[in-house]
Amino acid sequence: MLTSELNILAIYGLFVCLTVLAQASGAMTQLDMGYLLSSRDGHRTLTGMVARLERALNNSVVGMALFAPAILILQAKSGFNATTLIAAQIFLLARVLYLPAYVFNLVGFRTLVWLVGFAMTILLYALGL
Repeated sequence: MLTSELNILAIYGLFVCLTVLAQASGAMTQLDMGYLLSSRDGHRTLTGMVARLERALNNSVVGMALFAPAILILQAKSGFNATTLIAAQIFLLARVLYLPAYVFNLVGFRTLVWLVGFAMTILLYALGL
């Protein structure tokens, strides 16, 4: 399943979708249904683990926005190779580890896995040049 960069992109996309569901479920525990169904013009603040999950989700969306073009550029250029596959696999692992590291407030580890994922994204762009 982790044998192609496009599969890894799809898996990460599904992971982000699951993160959206987890965040929405968490938000329901702190916000009333009327607010969740509204246009949310008035801002309400989430707290604790649910707030960290929301921030981790936002970061995951940014990660997807950066990772996806790198993979698509490599696909368009027929640039996939063993190095790009390993970089994509490491990216996915780092991003999957990032979510619980953020939610459970593992500060140093969270930063480390974020840096690893970001470095792999930069590497993929460099390999796509």
